[in-house]
Amino acid sequence: MGAVTIKHVAKEAGVSLQTVSRVVNNGPNVTDAMRERVRAAIDKLGYVPNMAARRMGGSKSYLLVAFNDRKPTLEKWRAGRGSDWVAQMLLGAIPRCERDGYHLLLELLDGHSAKLHQKIDAIISSLRPDGVILTPPHSQDRSIIDQLEHRKVPYARLSPGEDDERGFRVRMDERQAAVMATRHLLDLGHRRIGFLTGSAEYAVSTERLEGFRAAMADAGAAIAPEWVRQGEFSFESGIASADALFALREPPTAIIASSDEQALAVLHRAKDMGLDVPADLSLISFDDTPPIAFSLPPLTAIRHPTAAMAERAAALLIEGHGLDMPASPPCTLPFELVVRGSTVPPRR
Repeated sequence: MGAVTIKHVAKEAGVSLQTVSRVVNNGPNVTDAMRERVRAAIDKLGYVPNMAARRMGGSKSYLLVAFNDRKPTLEKWRAGRGSDWVAQMLLGAIPRCERDGYHLLLELLDGHSAKLHQKIDAIISSLRPDGVILTPPHSQDRSIIDQLEHRKVPYARLSPGEDDERGFRVRMDERQAAVMATRHLLDLGHRRIGFLTGSAEYAVSTERLEGFRAAMADAGAAIAPEWVRQGEFSFESGIASADALFALREPPTAIIASSDEQALAVLHRAKDMGLDVPADLSLISFDDTPPIAFSLPPLTAIRHPTAAMAERAAALLIEGHGLDMPASPPCTLPFELVVRGSTVPPRR
């Protein structure tokens, strides 16, 4: 067989050309069973729809674009550490796009650049995306949202914060996740608990800190101001925060880090100082990316549903939701506290 065409797919699935076309173009009037049959034939034959022909046949571009934060992404890649957030986002969104013949492009935006909106206009004009996935902090940027609405580009916002209810919002309950992590340590008997925040630009940083404070207050546990360290989500920030906490006259017996990189930095610095984790210091991380499951000890962590959030955002855009979608509550996906070997009761 030469190049696989739509006719081959129709014959394999036992359906008409029109039915295959509807499935490929995510059109209406196709039952779920028929849609799955056609997709099975497409997968079996390795059929790849002609993107140019599809774009000529209608107003769709079959492209989604994800806007990610430029500075931290490039810093991690240049340091050879990659970007766990980007990897998880792509892991969730790309398979969902492939299922319906879409492509996903990643664009890095500097939210502080004077040419930010000029770049967004250029992306929209050249690519004509069917939708945009906004990751934090861009998902909180009112000016970007205003621009997308002005250009009539549908968008979905990941971890969008609570100040702007526009668009489709996909999140996890960051505040409640921090409450759960803090209560885990409180239940073990810890009262001196340190907290490392992420970047102040990100709404999740504020929400997690609020959850920590609420859980401590509910337990009647005081928080010394020096136990809370404002930082970034990076390894370097974790090192600086760990140094400050370990230098205290009464350092915390447990620490909650707002990212896996921060947590690994704390673990690294604790070992440098001869501290045993978890005997001398219990440690909890946010995100639960693969490296922390293989650290020594493996770290207890809040498992962030990043991939599932990206998959849901892509699905909403592909299915035609967007600017015409009525206002609705955010789609809140579940998180999980994964207890491993880094949290035990404090020394008596």
